[in-house]
Amino acid sequence: MIDLSGSKKKYFCFVLHSHIPYVLNHGTWPHGTDWLYEAAAEAYLPLLEVLWRLEKEGLKSGLTISFTPVLVEQLKSQKFREGFIDYLTMKLEAAVNDYLYFQQIGEKKLLDLALFWRNWYERIFRLFVDVLRSDLIAGFSCFQEQGSIEIITSAATHGYLPLLSRDESVEHQVRQGKFVYKKYFGRNPAGFWLPECAYRPGYSWEPPLGQEAPYQRKGVDEILGQENLAYFFVDSHLLKGGEAKGVYLEKFPALRYLWERYKEKFKPGLVRPQDPYQPYLAYPSQVSFLVRDEISGKQVWSRSSGYPGDGNYLEFHKKHFPGGLRYWKITSSTSDLSDKLPYDYQKATERIEEHANHFVWLLNQTLKDHEQGLITSLYDTELFGHWWFEGPEWLYRVIKKLSLPDSQVKPAAASNCLEEIPAKMIVSLPEGSWGEGGFHWIWLNDETSWIWTRIYELEKRCLPLMSDKSALKKINPRLLKLFCQEKFLLESSDWPFLISTMTARDYAEARASLHFERAMRILQLIEKGSDISKEEEFFLDKIEAEDSIFKEIILPDGNIL
Repeated sequence: MIDLSGSKKKYFCFVLHSHIPYVLNHGTWPHGTDWLYEAAAEAYLPLLEVLWRLEKEGLKSGLTISFTPVLVEQLKSQKFREGFIDYLTMKLEAAVNDYLYFQQIGEKKLLDLALFWRNWYERIFRLFVDVLRSDLIAGFSCFQEQGSIEIITSAATHGYLPLLSRDESVEHQVRQGKFVYKKYFGRNPAGFWLPECAYRPGYSWEPPLGQEAPYQRKGVDEILGQENLAYFFVDSHLLKGGEAKGVYLEKFPALRYLWERYKEKFKPGLVRPQDPYQPYLAYPSQVSFLVRDEISGKQVWSRSSGYPGDGNYLEFHKKHFPGGLRYWKITSSTSDLSDKLPYDYQKATERIEEHANHFVWLLNQTLKDHEQGLITSLYDTELFGHWWFEGPEWLYRVIKKLSLPDSQVKPAAASNCLEEIPAKMIVSLPEGSWGEGGFHWIWLNDETSWIWTRIYELEKRCLPLMSDKSALKKINPRLLKLFCQEKFLLESSDWPFLISTMTARDYAEARASLHFERAMRILQLIEKGSDISKEEEFFLDKIEAEDSIFKEIILPDGNIL
């Protein structure tokens, strides 16, 4: 993908993970489609701008970008395209109205910022409508075809794979992810983003809820291997030992029991690798994996000690309503929202340059004692531009500086890194995620266990159905497709995450309940097997109108609905 001839085999693998749960037809603001519109306007389109700028300068970004299948389908939908244009139009009008308002009240410092936002959204609007013809995914696909980026896939609806109780459910999430990717990007994916970087090896597993007896499970890596996926990513603590569970295990007895049972079965090797700057092979599948670097990660993830917390950068939380545009800088991490000072883009740009220089220095410093190595940095795409407004410009400058002759570390996509530095050591990975505490607590705790009880109930009820190929052929295809979609939606890791973090608790609880109830009712119709009544027809029409998340679904028997 990128010409690495002459390189000293020191690489920077910058990985962006793009994901928004299924929100079309399920609310707008504060929870719903505005999440999707904000990410598209403030992260995905600015990132495409960066790629175009680099292309004009003859530079390849070397970025690795994941798009979850649920996000791809939403971005490709006509409903998103029409709604997004309305959203951008609203933002343009808000900038004009803000300008008139600030002029009326004599707020001279904010007048120029209102013009700034008007010009900014005008540029984003033209990029989406005129350049991309309202197709974001096609834009990113074009850069992959040109060799500037590598796009990878993920689980169908970002299901939290280690806690799903059936291998069939994990396999279905992975296969659907691979299927959607090939449909829209015209090739098979090489890499796979594990949702929440959550991994579980194979062992005699018992669901943490319920009374079911233990049974042998495949490791997540084994399922990736059987689907011919070449690599995935893990957090650093899984490589170095894996017991970064912190105090959170004490808060939920079921998790403690699961962890203790896992430790009984897991037999670590005599040597635990401590170098996160090399690729490794997962045991027993021998699928390659790359390890998240904590040093470079902290510089961008942390608002308190990282770049995004700089006082000159745009404050995310303070907005001017009704348009929701932001006019103030962070000022200080301890300052109240009422004390925030007006944003100055020129001063922010100076800090961007300084932080880009520091980051490039940090990468070179990190590998200075390595003959060869790769630094793998993992971030949510939405961090760049949405949460950290200056992030895309910072990224542009980092890539440019890494491409200069005086930088020994060069940007390269994951597949290129593995070609240049093939994984050789086989490692038995322990269980865990990149969530707080390092284990599963964020997704399974006292506040979210009811979701998993419902997921397990649904999995148990449908297992005989989904594992019998002859029975699948006899089911009404319409019912089968709708059931798979509701099951996928229930399995989304977003619902327990939003509950645990208190981000959008009511919304997440309502969504999880809705998809479980719909899936169970569809399952009842499948089991009944008789003609559909008018009332049932109305129910199915409503689901199709609201939850047609995938245009096509691949079944366990390989057939496509």
